[in-house]
Amino acid sequence: MTVSEATKFTQTEMRKRPLVAMEQVSKVFSNGTLALSGMSLNVESGEFISLLGPSGCGKSTALRIIAGLGGASSGRIDWPSSRINAKGLPEGDISFVFQEPTLLPWKTVFGNVYLPLKLQGISKAVAHEQIMETLATVGLKDFAEAYPRELSGGMKMRVSIARALVTRPKLLLMDEPFAALDEITRQKLNDDVLRLWQTTGITVIFVTHSVYESAYLSNRIVVMKARPGRVHTDFPLETSGERDPLYRSSEEYREVCEKVSRSLIEAMGRQEVH
Repeated sequence: MTVSEATKFTQTEMRKRPLVAMEQVSKVFSNGTLALSGMSLNVESGEFISLLGPSGCGKSTALRIIAGLGGASSGRIDWPSSRINAKGLPEGDISFVFQEPTLLPWKTVFGNVYLPLKLQGISKAVAHEQIMETLATVGLKDFAEAYPRELSGGMKMRVSIARALVTRPKLLLMDEPFAALDEITRQKLNDDVLRLWQTTGITVIFVTHSVYESAYLSNRIVVMKARPGRVHTDFPLETSGERDPLYRSSEEYREVCEKVSRSLIEAMGRQEVH
């Protein structure tokens, strides 16, 4: 094998390597609760994966372990395509959006989005353009000097998403970020996140217990069994049309939702799905 052939082979293999791989991960909490049991999952670069399952099945626990916000009791997390820091996490590659916006009320929208860059030691002057570009991406450029108390629930969540995106991560982890919002706002933010994923190429792992949300957003759905959590079904979604408001009323979307619902019912031991 020539040097050029070896280089080409190495590059090809790198492209095949997952961004993150969970291998037989289990989690037992201090009170004895077994939250995850032998969960394995490979995440490829550029995917939009929804972790779907009933409340308490370990979706958020799995997400926090990937983020390094909690350790696994057994198993391992690998980052084959990333440079790893001393904590065993990829350097600057992960951002997390929590269920609540968790904004600092005494800081403006600009100040809240600037926070992760400030923690990296980047001056406000240097960060200004990057912050404003990110706010424009989530539709908040004109609200840079507003305070959280002046924003709606949906706008606060957009600020939280902007704060996660401003560092330009490879992987965006979202833990049921829209669960507390009304249906109209939730659908609008679903459209916004879908557009961001399509235009930026970022990898997204999205926790939800909504069949409809997972079927609309994802190109891959991982259905988890009830506690202890592990993968029940892992299937890709390929749709023929654009994911837009019209898609929600299409026969194709209805069929996808039915397929996902059946899998979720099986994962829950044929309990009723709410």
